[in-house]
Amino acid sequence: MEINTAKLGLKENWKQFTLLIIINAFVGGMIGMERTIIPKFAEIEFGVASKTAILSFIIAFGITKAVTNYFAGKLANRYGRKNLLLFGWFLALPIPFILIHAASWNWVIFANILLGISQGLTWSSTVIMKIDLVGEKDRGLAMGLNEFAGYFAVGLVAFLSGYIAEKYGITPYPFYLGIGISIIGFLLTLLFVKDTRLFVQAESTSNKKEKLDNIFIQTSFKNKTLSAITQAGLVNNLNDGMIWGLLPIVLLSMSYDSQNIGIIAAIYPTVWGFGQLFTGRMSDLYSKKKMLFWGMLMQGTAILFIPFAQEFYQLASISAVLGLGTALVYPTFLSAIAQATTPHQRAESIGTFRLWRDLGYAIGAIISGITSDLFGVNYAVILIGLITIISSVVIEIRMPKDN
Repeated sequence: MEINTAKLGLKENWKQFTLLIIINAFVGGMIGMERTIIPKFAEIEFGVASKTAILSFIIAFGITKAVTNYFAGKLANRYGRKNLLLFGWFLALPIPFILIHAASWNWVIFANILLGISQGLTWSSTVIMKIDLVGEKDRGLAMGLNEFAGYFAVGLVAFLSGYIAEKYGITPYPFYLGIGISIIGFLLTLLFVKDTRLFVQAESTSNKKEKLDNIFIQTSFKNKTLSAITQAGLVNNLNDGMIWGLLPIVLLSMSYDSQNIGIIAAIYPTVWGFGQLFTGRMSDLYSKKKMLFWGMLMQGTAILFIPFAQEFYQLASISAVLGLGTALVYPTFLSAIAQATTPHQRAESIGTFRLWRDLGYAIGAIISGITSDLFGVNYAVILIGLITIISSVVIEIRMPKDN
């Protein structure tokens, strides 16, 4: 396939699409390298308490990635999708070496800031490029495949890095994975990826949507469809940040051992990841508004049940429902925004959405931490559950019915 033919469709562009799926798996792998071992790494190497390490990682990474997401949309239009992806991988190259040779915890924070910038550029680029390639018919499927590949790789590499750390030590061997991932990702992009801006031009010839006067303001606040999606994205990651930080604490208070905590905690991202293989396609066929409403409502309801559940099967079921609710909304967010914007403004609108969505991690960590300190962990969980249900109501009331 020659890229300059600019024929939209998943079938027509399957080679480039498959390559971008593989590259996004490597993007996810860079997060997975750290996800399991950072708390232990912080405690063993620098004497930093794991709770502090998790909080500082989520905030440093979440804010940096969120801000980069916003600028990624503008930069993709100005400098090209491939160039942005390549630069994101270039920034990833030194991260494992910084972690291996870290002389203090500040080095680790710097590496995570760099990782946030890299992730914002690389993940945003692969999302935008896939949407460019497939056209309107298959956008949901494209986003489901993209997010599945990324999050499956997060889990796989997290498992591998944990296994390597257990067998060979917390450093340097687990970070060798990151060296290999970043080099392969960079080379695949440099040698084989082709820019997709020509596809935007091709789609623009048949586009009938009105241009937005201020993309940031419209996506964040004014446009009913876009702003409803954006607030739900923020709340989705807000509750994910809470689950990441507080669920293990809740389970420990119930005297669950590490193995059962691991199983319960793993069900949620596993159902989320694999579910997107199906829910992405569903968003092409069914009402995006209904999928977003039910997905957020399922998440909020599941979270509210956490403080009242005791048995293993109850908590496992809650984790599965939470994963299914997240799977319903995650690819649908992106395909719904792509449907509601013009081809030339799509990248910037997605960048604005991803800014607010990933700020949810930091906001969730802060709200959860403060509420837990003042009133207790269970009250923090209930508060986040209620906020998530309110978000589903906003979708129902604000988002137009024809979406």
